[in-house]
Amino acid sequence: MELRIQNLSKQYSNGVQALNNITLTIPAGMFGLLGPNGAGKSTLMRTLATLQDADSGTAHLDAIDIKTHKDEVRRMLGYLPQDFGLYPKVSAYDLLDHFAILKGLDNRKQRKEVVEGLLHQTNLFNVKTKHVGGFSGGMRQRFGIAQALLGNPKLIIVDEPTAGLDPEERVRFHNLLSDIGSEKIVILSTHIVEDVADLCNHMAVINQGSVILTGQPLQLIDQIQGKIWKRFIEKSELATYQSQYQVISSRLTSGRTLIHVYADNHPGDGFTQAQGNLEDVYFSAMATLLAQQTATSTSSARAA
Repeated sequence: MELRIQNLSKQYSNGVQALNNITLTIPAGMFGLLGPNGAGKSTLMRTLATLQDADSGTAHLDAIDIKTHKDEVRRMLGYLPQDFGLYPKVSAYDLLDHFAILKGLDNRKQRKEVVEGLLHQTNLFNVKTKHVGGFSGGMRQRFGIAQALLGNPKLIIVDEPTAGLDPEERVRFHNLLSDIGSEKIVILSTHIVEDVADLCNHMAVINQGSVILTGQPLQLIDQIQGKIWKRFIEKSELATYQSQYQVISSRLTSGRTLIHVYADNHPGDGFTQAQGNLEDVYFSAMATLLAQQTATSTSSARAA
């Protein structure tokens, strides 16, 4: 099972270029799509979920064209969108049973086995008679995965699934996703780096509608080792350091400002080498893109 995306582009009527020649090959297993809010992730997810068409380009699930064979794709698809609406006064069991009927599970006995099995898998069986309107955010997301797993889908898309969850529910959700199975394609679209680091064997970084980095997280982390440097500074000095170095991140640690700098060589006194992680990979990719855009803009201004 493989998902091949080639040169997908999408521009909205307001002029926003949501997707700009997106090309990706996504194998079976967990695939992380990482990027800031507004990067184009949700547009790409809706396109792959057959909810909208791209202006140009193609996407194939093995030999199936997603644009021209929507019904066939939908039979193989499980989708948990970023905003997952529920009927608040319906019990978890009845609502999942309803979704199962819509998915084509007509045999009552078989449907009961599937519904109860998914409620057990998502740790919701003990609250199956509770109205979903009374569920916590994490319980809602687990219910969302339960409905996405109906019909044994081959492609599962989850869009920003852990946003707003507390740490305990986030761990529960991670464990649930990791148990889905390596034979399916599971696309995890998120702006939370730790979600990708914890779950995914392959990933891509998308920003401003374009793919700016792809690879395997561990290999990408290896590639930046020896190039990440850290130093504590005063908060008032941040702008100065940003003008002198490629500062990829800054954060408060114990009341002090800690910066990470990307550099091939030792940047100077006060810096020590940091152990690079996926967050550094992500921020260095974003910083490199910004530097390239700035250089292009400067060159264009000089030429004018």
